[in-house]
Amino acid sequence: MMTQACAGAELKELCETVRAYSDLQDFEACVSLIAHAMEEHPSAPEPHNLLGIVLEREGRHAEAMRHFRAAYALDPSYRPARQNLEHYGIFYAPGGCAFDQADCPEERDPGYEITYDTHGIGHVQRRKKL
Repeated sequence: MMTQACAGAELKELCETVRAYSDLQDFEACVSLIAHAMEEHPSAPEPHNLLGIVLEREGRHAEAMRHFRAAYALDPSYRPARQNLEHYGIFYAPGGCAFDQADCPEERDPGYEITYDTHGIGHVQRRKKL
């Protein structure tokens, strides 16, 4: 059985390899690698996200969006899937596509927090600057 750290390293390497093949427009190699990764890691969002990028670059938008949504459904905290949904889902998208976490901008601190009173009612308050 594969450890989580080993699976993470394998998926990170997959992202880098698919990026390189995608830049060379070798989409057949990309799809082959991604299909194998989907078999090995059925609950990982990375292969679906990568397949979405490849399909988008081939001009298969509807299929690509299905794979971005699948990646997001598998792990809603996986930022590349969310960024790609936003990037390819609107006309004037900010940023570029995200192969992995390194391609995602850091999320900004909103500058506020929710605090709850003794009755369980939430109140939005600005954070104090240090």
